Amino acid sequence: MTHPHILLIGINAKYIHSNPAVYSLKAYADAYYPTHPEGDAFVHPEGDAFAYPKGCSLSIAEYTVNQPVEAILADLYRRRPDVLAISCYIWNWTVVRTLLAELPKLLPGTALWLGGPEVSFRAQTIIDAHPQLTGIMVGEGEETFLALLRHYWDASPALSEIAGIVLKEGFTGERALTDLNRIPFPYPAPGSFGSRILYYESQRGCPFACAYCLSAVDKSVRLRSLETVYQELRAFLDSRVLQVKFIDRTFNCNAAHALAIWRFLKENDNNVTNFHFEIAADLLTEEQLGVMKDMRPGLIQLEIGVQSTNEAALRAVNRRTDLSRLREAVARINGFGNIHQHLDLIAGLPFEDYDSFARSFDDVYSMSPNQLQLGFLKVLKGSPIEARADEYGIVCTEGPPYEVLYTRWLGYDELLLLKDIEEMVSVYYNSSQFVYTLPVLLTAYASPFRMFEALADYCRQNGCTTRTPSRSSRYQLLLDFACTVLPGRQRLLSELLTFDLYLRENSKSRPAFAPENVIGRRQLRQLLEQEGLPGTAHAEQFSYPVWETDAALRCIPLDAPACVLFDYENRNALTHNAQITIVSAP
Repeated sequence: MTHPHILLIGINAKYIHSNPAVYSLKAYADAYYPTHPEGDAFVHPEGDAFAYPKGCSLSIAEYTVNQPVEAILADLYRRRPDVLAISCYIWNWTVVRTLLAELPKLLPGTALWLGGPEVSFRAQTIIDAHPQLTGIMVGEGEETFLALLRHYWDASPALSEIAGIVLKEGFTGERALTDLNRIPFPYPAPGSFGSRILYYESQRGCPFACAYCLSAVDKSVRLRSLETVYQELRAFLDSRVLQVKFIDRTFNCNAAHALAIWRFLKENDNNVTNFHFEIAADLLTEEQLGVMKDMRPGLIQLEIGVQSTNEAALRAVNRRTDLSRLREAVARINGFGNIHQHLDLIAGLPFEDYDSFARSFDDVYSMSPNQLQLGFLKVLKGSPIEARADEYGIVCTEGPPYEVLYTRWLGYDELLLLKDIEEMVSVYYNSSQFVYTLPVLLTAYASPFRMFEALADYCRQNGCTTRTPSRSSRYQLLLDFACTVLPGRQRLLSELLTFDLYLRENSKSRPAFAPENVIGRRQLRQLLEQEGLPGTAHAEQFSYPVWETDAALRCIPLDAPACVLFDYENRNALTHNAQITIVSAP
């Protein structure tokens, strides 16, 4: 390799995602590779000059798992890298293995390297199974990758002298953890990513030891200095990036660190960027809640891992959660009306059977999250739960994402039911498109879980599907189901769904399920003009007060029809629902 071209590969789950690992590796190399007088110098933002050897290059290529493997192979062939390093995760491992089988045929002289969580904890097994690999980087990669550059560009050090890699001959030894404050900002031009999500870390490690998480392996927490974090957050804000997701495992595990960052974002809000955080809600402090209370709606959103409300299940996976404090914190944030909350559950935990999971679901549903994620246990390679899988009778898929099939407490048939329920929750609850219809439908059931269970069963029995691009068909499916549950209430149900539909968008074509307006189009248009609303607004007549906050009141007919005016130019900043005005029908 006279002038090695080194290529870092990210294969993402979706186009909208970015791969922070490859950008961090390149930024570190850009900052710390030794200066060479014959190279083209680059001045690092901190003032340190660096240059690559003349003719050598380091670049990034990103793909998605949805692209045909043939297309990825063709692009890699045209780039003809001398060294190719792929970032590996559970979502792309199947694609990576296919690439590993084909790349040596097309690029026989290319050195193939892997890194990332999917390969770090069983690197020797993987390299034994894939002899075409040169090596695998394990654990944190910045310093290790920098040493690899020196190996390929300077012929020193030898691979056997680089800590933190697995070669065919074995492991070269542990590498010390990286000083986070030495890692440069990974995105030199954050505005160039368009609408894609950018990922950012202000800390590494986690103080907790949840058995299903790889962070349980390293309980140390290292913080990036606040001065550096402020500077980097300002780069996102100045570039008006749409969304930044913090990948800190438990962002608020250090209360002072979290408070300072939330306060900075509140004080420097650009009215555009949204910041996503994974937090432990039971650790929130009064001071943090005080800062959140007056934030711009949509400035931050919170992902909160409840996982289960079964205390035995939580203990079995080393999950220490004060559920009463969590519930209180979620309720208070809901009361602020400005922060999207996403609460997670995990099906398949030890000691959680079908009925126990139903209770956990109902407990979390009662907290009124904006989204309720019904996930399934993944037995990650190297996680503590993997070591205890036999003890708990946990059987998972052989390949990624290593998802649970059944346990001592939950059978496969029950897991399939939960899969169907998860789809119903995703379409009808997490979409936030049926917020006025669902509470009325819920009055016919003992609990939210049983309602979604019945909806899933209805779809299964009638061969229905929600996997359709037609939004109106999803509304029609819910109406057909609801009419079997609340017979004789079709007019009410149709009006509720019509209200839900127009609350989100001014549909170009009137849905078939919408009741006929007695009032004519001209009169409805006159109502809009009288209220000074724009031509993009919509007017709809109702015989039930479908807009009431109390579901029971929505079911009581009005003495006289009323009209609702939907103003799409003025929307709720958090829910994006149109502003409504209620007027008497002419």
